[in-house]
Amino acid sequence: MAKTWEQLEQYQPTVLKMIEKSLQKGRVSHAYLFEGSRGTGKKEVSLLFAKSLFCLNSNGSKPCNDCSNCRRITSRNHPDVHIIEPDGLSIKKGQIQALQEEFSKTGVESNKKLYIIEHADKMTSNAANSLLKFLEEPNKQTVAILLTEQQHRILNTILSRCQILSFRPLTPIVIANQLQELGNPLPVSALVAYMTNNIDEAINLCKDDSFAQSRKIVLQLYEVLINRPSHALFFIQDKWLSHFKAKEELIQGLDLLLLIYKDLLYIQFGNDEKIVYSDQIEQLKQQALQTSGRRICDQIEAILEAKRRLNTNMNPHLLMEQLVFKLQEGLELV
Repeated sequence: MAKTWEQLEQYQPTVLKMIEKSLQKGRVSHAYLFEGSRGTGKKEVSLLFAKSLFCLNSNGSKPCNDCSNCRRITSRNHPDVHIIEPDGLSIKKGQIQALQEEFSKTGVESNKKLYIIEHADKMTSNAANSLLKFLEEPNKQTVAILLTEQQHRILNTILSRCQILSFRPLTPIVIANQLQELGNPLPVSALVAYMTNNIDEAINLCKDDSFAQSRKIVLQLYEVLINRPSHALFFIQDKWLSHFKAKEELIQGLDLLLLIYKDLLYIQFGNDEKIVYSDQIEQLKQQALQTSGRRICDQIEAILEAKRRLNTNMNPHLLMEQLVFKLQEGLELV
């Protein structure tokens, strides 16, 4: 389902405000570069921008999302809105030339035309030079939107001809709210929102049974560390290492564990609204009363050190044994 202006404004308020002002004042640039990390809404905003230009029932600068033009743009079926994607690993010269040829014709339904180039940083040198010529002689009714996660890989001569709009990483609050609107419970939404700032990845994590199991195992490890410390090494061998096998999975497990100890600090600081494991709050409050802030900070540092050592290809079994010892005894990792 296409996102509305109001929804995307939650993601990127600054970008949407700049676009709104340009539309209201009739000062739409002939070329834009939307830059930012994956999952920050660049593609959605580019399609929304296209709808604003072609909408038949717009409310000021905001498209209706329901007229025939808006629906065709959503389905990528509007004759005057063209989207270029990499052909294999790159965008090739022939794709840009075909776009130029298409745009040399009169618009099918109006004089306006808009094109979106996804992963513009993946243009070959020849494609980039062809696009540069296109940008140097802009048609007054033509708008270009280039999308990239790697602005530094785009020719400076192209950058100089574009209005650059930077998309900021999404905040955990924004992601958590969006996940709850999609029907995910608060505990899962809050946790996932701290695991990624990519809304698409966040949605997939909420549906991932393996991630739900990861959360369960991390909470079980914490419970063992608190209530049955003598069983901790057995739990690591029996449950933890059999679930968190690859390095990326181990890092995820350590990140989930880290958030528990951060919650303990938030409780001690009186910042209950920042707690991620909200469904565990009563138990965490009891445990926060039985430890010191210094001890929690040492435990957080131990987990961070374990993550650093994991990236040096340290044996996972030995690493987790040392981490358990540190979390239990408050001694330095050796």
